[in-house]
Amino acid sequence: MREPLVSVVVTTKNNHTTLGACLASIAGQTYPRIELLVVDNSSTDDTVAIARHYTSAVFTYGPERSAQRNYAAAKANGDYVFIVDSDMELGERVVEACVGAVQSGAQAVIVPEESFGEGFWARCKRLERSFYVGIDAVEAARFFALDVYLQAGGYDEAMTGGEDWDLTRRVRALTPVVRVNEFIRHNEGRVHFAKSARKMYYYAQHAGAYFAANPTPSVLRSESGPLGRYKLFFSKPVKLLREPHVAFGMLLFKATEYAAAGLGYLRGSRVLTKDAREA
Repeated sequence: MREPLVSVVVTTKNNHTTLGACLASIAGQTYPRIELLVVDNSSTDDTVAIARHYTSAVFTYGPERSAQRNYAAAKANGDYVFIVDSDMELGERVVEACVGAVQSGAQAVIVPEESFGEGFWARCKRLERSFYVGIDAVEAARFFALDVYLQAGGYDEAMTGGEDWDLTRRVRALTPVVRVNEFIRHNEGRVHFAKSARKMYYYAQHAGAYFAANPTPSVLRSESGPLGRYKLFFSKPVKLLREPHVAFGMLLFKATEYAAAGLGYLRGSRVLTKDAREA
């Protein structure tokens, strides 16, 4: 019997430094039937040229990754769709493992991630992500049966941040979600303290859409919230004690990110309130 076709979707914008390695890892998969679709958001570097080296299915769409992903899913020919970011590199058996996992009847798969990068702060990010493996509240599904993805409505295009968790929650209402032991390697590059804080501030400004669709009174204490994550960190003290200076850096980094996120969320809430009053 012929293997099902898997449509791998990569969204990108000005990611020429990581895109080549990402696409090479997809081309190097052990699984034989893969359709690669790249959706660029009007890059001004050589991102598109790199993408065309690996596939003719290169599109331009925006304004954010949720819309890009849904656009590609609408064009996909596969039985399954696998959502990959352009700063990720797949272990060579990832797609094969995902296809094997859905033979159990589940139609969505979580693939765990591990970080790598340059410098001290990248080591802090690597340590942080190591705590999340196996934690469903933090990790989200990326591999879906295409019909389930479409039935769930795809990614909510009103969301810029939290859209992965939101889609996984809706998919769980339709099918079990399983996980594989193969890893995605997340290329953090050279992590910059201030840049990461600004990124958290930006996403948190738009978090209102996520919380409106996923109301929960205990978000701070859940494993995806700040108090829950610190509890998770301290639940495995051996990891913290192996490299105490890296552990301290990780805790400081997360505190700064959450402070920036809090400010961003307050800013976004005020803008929404102002717009509502003026409407």
